[in-house]
Amino acid sequence: MNPRFAALCLIAVLAAAAAAARFLPRPGSGLPGEGAVLPEYVTQELLTENPWSRPGTPLEEIRGVVIHYVGNPDTSAAANRNYFESLKDGAEDIYASAHFIVGLEGEVVQCIPLTEWAYASNSRNGDTVSVEVCHPDETGEFSPVTYDRTVELTAWLCSTFGLTADDVLRHYDVSGKICPKYYVENEDAWSGFLADVDARLAQMRETPQKN
Repeated sequence: MNPRFAALCLIAVLAAAAAAARFLPRPGSGLPGEGAVLPEYVTQELLTENPWSRPGTPLEEIRGVVIHYVGNPDTSAAANRNYFESLKDGAEDIYASAHFIVGLEGEVVQCIPLTEWAYASNSRNGDTVSVEVCHPDETGEFSPVTYDRTVELTAWLCSTFGLTADDVLRHYDVSGKICPKYYVENEDAWSGFLADVDARLAQMRETPQKN
């Protein structure tokens, strides 16, 4: 092989590797979600890295929390997590995922690390954490146990990343999509949710955190 051609190939390979490395979070990289200790009620079931539901793009800032509903009544957190996983081969040509899914019994599954993007919130994917919420029927209203857990998780995220209830959004507020349905169609219910998050944050500030 021509030495000059070989050298050019090597330079191209190194340049490509360097460019790719910019998109991979590494230990000690200083990403805001790095080192966050999850609440004990969260189960990690991370998606396989893939272009369609877990691209591995670093989440370099966290400026908000976006609440969604799954849109499929009476389905579990595990079932919705597995749907996101099923997108990895690209057969459905759909980009979708979420950082967390809150289930019908108050269980919480983490699908995406807090250091990475999820495909959930359109133009706000790059600076928000997404929470999908399961619901029992077509109204989209969260059951009491699911509602309470969503408030608790949202307050924990706000506390962890220095946010307030003002930084909690509906998917609707980002893109106009009717999501989470009940809390778009019932503004008082959404205002009540934000008030409950604010109250939970106040409790967290008053209660010393266990090491």
